[in-house]
Amino acid sequence: MSVRVVLADDQPLVRTGLRVLMADTPDIVVVGEAATGAEAVRLAAEVAPDVVVMDIRMPELDGIEATRRLTADQPGVRSLILTTFDDDDSVYAALRAGASGFLVKDMALEAILDAIRVVAAGDGLIAPSVTRRLIEEFAGRPEPAPPPPPPSGITDREREVLTLAGRGLSNAEIADALSRAIALRRSARAGAVRRRFGAR
Repeated sequence: MSVRVVLADDQPLVRTGLRVLMADTPDIVVVGEAATGAEAVRLAAEVAPDVVVMDIRMPELDGIEATRRLTADQPGVRSLILTTFDDDDSVYAALRAGASGFLVKDMALEAILDAIRVVAAGDGLIAPSVTRRLIEEFAGRPEPAPPPPPPSGITDREREVLTLAGRGLSNAEIADALSRAIALRRSARAGAVRRRFGAR
Protein backbone atom coordinates (compact mmCIF):
# COMPACT_ATOMS: atom_id res chain seq x y z
CA MET A 1 0.00 0.00 0.00
CA SER A 2 1.40 3.40 -1.02
CA VAL A 3 1.86 6.38 1.26
CA ARG A 4 -0.30 9.23 -0.06
CA VAL A 5 1.49 12.60 0.10
CA VAL A 6 0.56 16.24 -0.42
CA LEU A 7 3.47 18.60 -1.11
CA ALA A 8 2.99 22.10 0.35
CA ASP A 9 5.63 24.68 -0.56
CA ASP A 10 5.33 28.16 -2.06
CA GLN A 11 8.24 27.49 -4.42
CA PRO A 12 7.08 25.61 -7.54
CA LEU A 13 10.62 24.42 -8.20
CA VAL A 14 10.80 22.67 -4.82
CA ARG A 15 7.41 20.99 -5.31
CA THR A 16 8.31 19.89 -8.84
CA GLY A 17 11.69 18.56 -7.76
CA LEU A 18 10.18 16.53 -4.94
CA ARG A 19 7.34 15.23 -7.14
CA VAL A 20 9.76 14.12 -9.88
CA LEU A 21 12.05 12.41 -7.40
CA MET A 22 9.11 10.69 -5.67
CA ALA A 23 7.75 9.46 -9.00
CA ASP A 24 10.49 6.82 -8.98
CA THR A 25 9.48 5.64 -5.50
CA PRO A 26 6.79 2.92 -5.82
CA ASP A 27 5.56 3.09 -2.21
CA ILE A 28 5.03 6.89 -2.14
CA VAL A 29 2.54 8.67 -4.38
CA VAL A 30 2.01 12.44 -4.61
CA VAL A 31 -1.75 13.06 -4.59
CA GLY A 32 -1.65 16.86 -4.60
CA GLU A 33 0.37 20.06 -4.37
CA ALA A 34 -0.29 23.31 -2.57
CA ALA A 35 1.42 26.71 -2.74
CA THR A 36 -0.03 28.08 0.53
CA GLY A 37 -0.84 26.71 3.96
CA ALA A 38 -4.55 27.40 3.46
CA GLU A 39 -4.48 25.51 0.18
CA ALA A 40 -2.71 22.59 1.90
CA VAL A 41 -5.44 22.38 4.55
CA ARG A 42 -8.22 22.47 1.93
CA LEU A 43 -6.46 19.95 -0.31
CA ALA A 44 -5.84 17.57 2.59
CA ALA A 45 -9.56 17.62 3.38
CA GLU A 46 -10.33 16.72 -0.25
CA VAL A 47 -7.75 14.01 -0.99
CA ALA A 48 -7.11 12.58 2.53
CA PRO A 49 -3.34 12.07 2.31
CA ASP A 50 -1.35 10.13 4.87
CA VAL A 51 1.31 12.86 5.08
CA VAL A 52 1.53 16.54 4.16
CA VAL A 53 5.13 17.57 3.51
CA MET A 54 4.92 21.20 4.65
CA ASP A 55 7.20 24.20 4.32
CA ILE A 56 7.07 26.72 7.17
CA ARG A 57 7.18 30.03 5.33
CA MET A 58 4.27 30.24 2.90
CA PRO A 59 1.86 33.03 2.00
CA GLU A 60 -1.75 33.24 3.19
CA LEU A 61 -1.20 30.76 6.04
CA ASP A 62 2.20 29.60 7.24
CA GLY A 63 3.10 25.94 7.68
CA ILE A 64 2.92 26.12 11.48
CA GLU A 65 -0.69 27.34 11.51
CA ALA A 66 -1.60 24.96 8.68
CA THR A 67 -0.15 22.09 10.75
CA ARG A 68 -2.15 23.23 13.78
CA ARG A 69 -5.36 23.19 11.72
CA LEU A 70 -4.57 19.81 10.15
CA THR A 71 -3.91 18.32 13.58
CA ALA A 72 -7.18 19.70 14.96
CA ASP A 73 -9.45 19.04 11.97
CA GLN A 74 -7.88 15.94 10.39
CA PRO A 75 -6.06 13.97 13.08
CA GLY A 76 -5.33 11.08 10.73
CA VAL A 77 -3.21 13.30 8.47
CA ARG A 78 0.42 13.66 9.57
CA SER A 79 2.40 16.84 9.01
CA LEU A 80 6.09 16.58 8.14
CA ILE A 81 7.84 19.95 8.16
CA LEU A 82 10.49 20.33 5.42
CA THR A 83 12.14 23.73 5.62
CA THR A 84 15.34 25.70 5.33
CA PHE A 85 14.70 27.24 8.77
CA ASP A 86 15.93 24.96 11.54
CA ASP A 87 16.11 27.52 14.34
CA ASP A 88 14.86 26.39 17.73
CA ASP A 89 11.79 28.64 17.64
CA SER A 90 10.63 27.05 14.38
CA VAL A 91 11.26 23.53 15.68
CA TYR A 92 9.37 24.11 18.92
CA ALA A 93 6.50 25.91 17.17
CA ALA A 94 6.12 23.07 14.66
CA LEU A 95 6.14 20.39 17.35
CA ARG A 96 3.66 22.33 19.52
CA ALA A 97 1.40 22.66 16.46
CA GLY A 98 1.36 18.88 16.12
CA ALA A 99 3.98 18.16 13.46
CA SER A 100 5.06 14.52 13.40
CA GLY A 101 8.46 15.36 11.97
CA PHE A 102 10.86 18.19 11.26
CA LEU A 103 13.40 18.04 8.43
CA VAL A 104 15.70 20.51 6.71
CA LYS A 105 15.80 20.80 2.93
CA ASP A 106 19.50 20.04 2.65
CA MET A 107 18.93 16.43 3.72
CA ALA A 108 19.47 13.61 1.24
CA LEU A 109 16.38 12.56 -0.72
CA GLU A 110 16.52 9.02 0.66
CA ALA A 111 16.41 10.44 4.21
CA ILE A 112 13.36 12.54 3.29
CA LEU A 113 11.63 9.51 1.76
CA ASP A 114 12.44 7.43 4.86
CA ALA A 115 11.03 10.21 7.05
CA ILE A 116 7.78 10.20 5.06
CA ARG A 117 7.47 6.45 5.65
CA VAL A 118 8.26 6.80 9.37
CA VAL A 119 5.72 9.59 9.85
CA ALA A 120 3.07 7.73 7.83
CA ALA A 121 3.56 4.73 10.13
CA GLY A 122 2.63 6.92 13.10
CA ASP A 123 6.09 7.60 14.48
CA GLY A 124 7.95 10.89 14.75
CA LEU A 125 11.25 12.01 13.32
CA ILE A 126 13.47 15.06 13.68
CA ALA A 127 16.48 15.86 11.50
CA PRO A 128 19.69 14.58 13.13
CA SER A 129 21.27 18.06 13.24
CA VAL A 130 18.21 19.43 15.05
CA THR A 131 18.04 16.40 17.36
CA ARG A 132 21.68 16.89 18.35
CA ARG A 133 21.00 20.55 19.21
CA LEU A 134 17.88 19.65 21.25
CA ILE A 135 19.84 17.02 23.18
CA GLU A 136 22.65 19.47 23.93
CA GLU A 137 20.15 22.05 25.14
CA PHE A 138 18.34 19.51 27.32
CA ALA A 139 21.58 18.09 28.74
CA GLY A 140 22.80 21.60 29.55
CA ARG A 141 19.84 22.38 31.77
CA PRO A 142 20.48 22.33 35.52
CA GLU A 143 19.19 19.43 37.55
CA PRO A 144 15.75 20.15 39.03
CA ALA A 145 15.80 21.18 42.66
CA PRO A 146 14.84 18.42 45.10
CA PRO A 147 11.41 18.77 46.67
CA PRO A 148 11.39 20.64 49.96
CA PRO A 149 11.36 18.49 53.09
CA PRO A 150 8.02 18.10 54.83
CA PRO A 151 7.38 20.69 57.51
CA SER A 152 8.72 19.65 60.88
CA GLY A 153 7.21 20.26 64.26
CA ILE A 154 3.57 19.83 63.28
CA THR A 155 1.17 17.84 65.38
CA ASP A 156 -0.77 14.80 64.23
CA ARG A 157 -3.95 16.89 64.25
CA GLU A 158 -2.33 19.58 62.02
CA ARG A 159 -1.17 16.83 59.68
CA GLU A 160 -4.77 15.51 59.49
CA VAL A 161 -6.08 19.00 58.70
CA LEU A 162 -3.43 19.54 56.00
CA THR A 163 -4.17 16.13 54.46
CA LEU A 164 -7.89 16.87 54.29
CA ALA A 165 -7.26 20.36 52.89
CA GLY A 166 -4.96 18.80 50.28
CA ARG A 167 -7.85 16.59 49.19
CA GLY A 168 -9.86 19.75 48.51
CA LEU A 169 -12.22 19.67 51.49
CA SER A 170 -13.72 22.94 52.72
CA ASN A 171 -13.32 24.11 56.32
CA ALA A 172 -16.80 22.82 57.17
CA GLU A 173 -16.05 19.43 55.60
CA ILE A 174 -12.74 19.21 57.48
CA ALA A 175 -14.47 20.01 60.76
CA ASP A 176 -17.13 17.38 60.07
CA ALA A 177 -14.52 14.76 59.17
CA LEU A 178 -12.46 15.49 62.28
CA SER A 179 -15.56 15.42 64.53
CA ARG A 180 -16.49 12.00 63.17
CA ALA A 181 -12.92 10.78 63.62
CA ILE A 182 -12.92 11.93 67.27
CA ALA A 183 -16.31 10.29 67.93
CA LEU A 184 -15.10 7.06 66.30
CA ARG A 185 -11.93 7.03 68.41
CA ARG A 186 -13.88 7.65 71.64
CA SER A 187 -16.32 4.91 70.72
CA ALA A 188 -13.47 2.51 69.94
CA ARG A 189 -11.75 3.30 73.26
CA ALA A 190 -14.99 2.87 75.19
CA GLY A 191 -15.65 -0.43 73.44
CA ALA A 192 -12.15 -1.65 74.30
CA VAL A 193 -12.61 -0.73 77.98
CA ARG A 194 -16.03 -2.46 78.13
CA ARG A 195 -14.65 -5.61 76.52
CA ARG A 196 -11.67 -5.64 78.89
CA PHE A 197 -13.90 -5.54 81.92
CA GLY A 198 -16.72 -7.61 80.46
CA ALA A 199 -19.19 -4.70 80.53
CA ARG A 200 -21.80 -4.02 77.91
